[in-house]
Amino acid sequence: MTRPTRSAKKGAAARTARKPAAPRARPVPPAASVPPPHGAAALLTVLSPEGELVGKDPGLPPERLVFLYEQMVQVREFDRRMLVLQRQGRIGFYGPILGQEAATIGSAAAMGPGDWVFPALREAAAAILRGLSLDAAIAQLMGKASDRCKGRQMPCHYTHKEAHYVSMSSVIGTQISHAVGAAMAARIRGDDTVVLGYMGDGATSANDFHAGMNFAAVYRAPVVLFCQNNQWAISVPLRQQSASETIAIKASAYGMPYARVDGNDVLAVYAATRAAVERARRGDGPTFLEALTYRRLGHSSSDDPTRYRDEAEVRVWEKRDPVERLRRFLRARGLWNDRREQELQERIANEVNAAIARVEAEPDPDPDTLVTDVHAELTPQLREQLADLRANLDAARGGREGAFPL
Repeated sequence: MTRPTRSAKKGAAARTARKPAAPRARPVPPAASVPPPHGAAALLTVLSPEGELVGKDPGLPPERLVFLYEQMVQVREFDRRMLVLQRQGRIGFYGPILGQEAATIGSAAAMGPGDWVFPALREAAAAILRGLSLDAAIAQLMGKASDRCKGRQMPCHYTHKEAHYVSMSSVIGTQISHAVGAAMAARIRGDDTVVLGYMGDGATSANDFHAGMNFAAVYRAPVVLFCQNNQWAISVPLRQQSASETIAIKASAYGMPYARVDGNDVLAVYAATRAAVERARRGDGPTFLEALTYRRLGHSSSDDPTRYRDEAEVRVWEKRDPVERLRRFLRARGLWNDRREQELQERIANEVNAAIARVEAEPDPDPDTLVTDVHAELTPQLREQLADLRANLDAARGGREGAFPL
């Protein structure tokens, strides 16, 4: 082995002396000794599948209960119509939410207007609840000129800056680290922001889950990590996904409180999320929530679930329908009737139809936006490529042979 010379040692010492000292980490108070709000096998439920009150009523006022129901009905109709548009070739891709409306609406409704949401694939309902217009959602799916991303994102990658709703990432689980990082930043700033980070059951096998859970617990980040356990990671069933008794219990390994909630019960989801949000906002750190629900259709419009699961299983979960459950509860309290149901269905159908017509009439994004609002200054190579693209598009519009396909 060659020994370093004296001059080399001096040079290394000088470089070490010039190197600035690393900033001292902020002290983190020890994690509070908070037991899990529910045992590993317990399932928090407020409403039975028949809509009867079987748990602690969260005490929402009547107008708020009706609002939650209307939001669930709206996203179900939106979901149905968007899947039809995809089958007609008017949208390239779509991830349906059918069966998971309560998990998304109940959790999103528990957040404050200044809080942040980091979604996975099936949380469009959270964006719409927080103010994303139907026009904006459909423009994103169709990649129209009014889409904020100018059609550069895949469908279902909604973004709503004003409501602190961050576009999802197609990479499984990366939003977990993003959510925890944002929550850690909020803690450093000393504000009272809480972050909601969604994931599916499949994401709990991704490395970002373990990194995010560990950082959130150690730094007591004000984050609610919300797993929509819909039983299937595309075609992989839960039994092949994890050997743990539940997904929720995984939080205990990181020293994080957790709860397991009936994801088809919007009131139970709301109550569990609200408790976790309040805990985070007062500085007591993160909570992990597992919402037990079911994906009644395919993972996406590209998936055929009949190839890997028994339809008898789907029929069992249809009897636990989250929308019907809340409707029965509202009827029993005298807050809903057939007339209001018909009026709601007609209004939502008309609103979705009108939004589709408006957005489809919009132009496609200008091809220049592929690069012109991405780079501050175009490189010579990009200018050349853009000129070539324009020429090919002009040729295609003129119908000349060899034109660039539209």
